[in-house]
Amino acid sequence: MNASTSELAPAVAPNPYSARNTRHHINFFCRAPGATRVSLIGDFNRWQSNANPMCQMPDGSWMASLELPHGYHQYLFLVDGKPTLDPNAAGKTRNDRNEAVSLTAVS
Repeated sequence: MNASTSELAPAVAPNPYSARNTRHHINFFCRAPGATRVSLIGDFNRWQSNANPMCQMPDGSWMASLELPHGYHQYLFLVDGKPTLDPNAAGKTRNDRNEAVSLTAVS
């Protein structure tokens, strides 16, 4: 009988309670009352400018709400196309291109 190694290995179901599989609801806020368009870009959406447009609130701030997995995530706000750091971020770091980006920790 000829069996491949995948047939011999026992099937292991992913642990639904693992921290890696847990997603958390995170709200991002950007204070930009004069802006016409604000987007949230980051490692969680492959830095795509159209992936997470933010909604303007009555007070002029902008908000986006996402489900993110456990870990650290790099992000920026695009305020009318201009990359902008979050002054309220948990921290700041440098991305792969050595550019300053905001950092959030999800746990």
